[in-house]
Amino acid sequence: MTIDVSAQYAAFKDTAPRATAPAMDEMQGSDILAIAAEVRALREQGRPVHNLTIGDFDPAVFPIPTALSQRIHKALDDGHTNYPPAVGVPELRKAITTLYRRELGLDFPVDSVLVGSGARPPLYAAVKCLCADGDNVIYPVPSWNMNHYVWLARGHGVPIVTSPETGFMPTAAQLLPHLSTARIVLINSPQNPSGTLITQDVLGEVCDAILAENARRRALHERPLFLLYDAVYWQLTFGESKHHTPINLRPEMAPYTVMVDAISKCWSATGLRVGWCVAPPWVRDKMQQLIGHMGAWAGRAEQIATAALLEDPSLLGTYMVDFKQEIRFRLDGIQAGVEAMARDGLPVSCLPAAGAIYLSVRFDLIGRTLANGTTLRTDSDLRKWLLHEAGVAIVPFSSFGYPDGSGWVRMSVGSITRDDVAKTVTALRDALGRAL
Repeated sequence: MTIDVSAQYAAFKDTAPRATAPAMDEMQGSDILAIAAEVRALREQGRPVHNLTIGDFDPAVFPIPTALSQRIHKALDDGHTNYPPAVGVPELRKAITTLYRRELGLDFPVDSVLVGSGARPPLYAAVKCLCADGDNVIYPVPSWNMNHYVWLARGHGVPIVTSPETGFMPTAAQLLPHLSTARIVLINSPQNPSGTLITQDVLGEVCDAILAENARRRALHERPLFLLYDAVYWQLTFGESKHHTPINLRPEMAPYTVMVDAISKCWSATGLRVGWCVAPPWVRDKMQQLIGHMGAWAGRAEQIATAALLEDPSLLGTYMVDFKQEIRFRLDGIQAGVEAMARDGLPVSCLPAAGAIYLSVRFDLIGRTLANGTTLRTDSDLRKWLLHEAGVAIVPFSSFGYPDGSGWVRMSVGSITRDDVAKTVTALRDALGRAL
């Protein structure tokens, strides 16, 4: 006898809304994943779509380093298939400290390192462990996922609306009025979604403001203010752009900084789920307990393989050079196409890409009535028009918490080929030409 489980679910449908905790009714899903589902549906219908939505890599276009793949297979063959330590395997934790000492001039103790399954668990664990119910968490918008993490931690989000003039990065002046009541300040550089970096001067000013606030709190025996520094894209910077860390600029920031990183973006290895953070050991201890309860650690074989490459970067050969060149070719190509359209009078502009895999593009179409009589009133209207009329899938900044109606969108190049660059630019130009 086969049980029709679908029928059992259907019989329960009327009472299903009462099955979960009431607070879960307030939890929001990911706009990006919803957009991705729409793109998949169109492709299944045979519609051509230039997909610039997901911050991921197509393995057929951007494979992981051969040396990483080989060492994962060797680790598996050697029997490394059991649980890793909740804090991370010793080889990887040591290798992470070697990486930062060699590349950034930061000599972290091994006790400050915590490994997780990608950057997400350390990011969430930092918010959850530092933020008490109702605590204020300051983060710039647009920004990736912080509103969800703050909600899950039962904190109170304080979004700071940034501007293209500052590369969608917050300034110290914007943060200063909120610091006295905050528990965490988030900075992500290079930034998702904008593809921009925070400057040395601005980051230094932010650090100075945090240090001054913590000096005040120390005198009053109050809990400190932390900087959560999401640096997962730090190895992907271009041209004269330079990555800066809080501790390099102000060593006194070390006790107040949690820095998050991963191999996900720098090695095109999003699905391998190897990420980590460096944090003051007394904070890392609590984060380790939370991640341990979640079981949100990276696989042992992947950790061992990652350690080998971090300790000996020569194993990567020319991988990083070629990888960055390919990413920059795509970003530069779309940027050049957008700038050419702007010179021809089409209502589109962009910010130069400084890092990560994203380009910030603005379509000055909100509020306009197009040639076919359609009026684009919201960023969602713009996104749908680009998808259905140009066959170009993007994510609007409003999906990252930015005020609706700006016309700013994120274009991600991790899943497009070299040929797709010219095709995307042509599709955009043709659609804008028809629309106006």
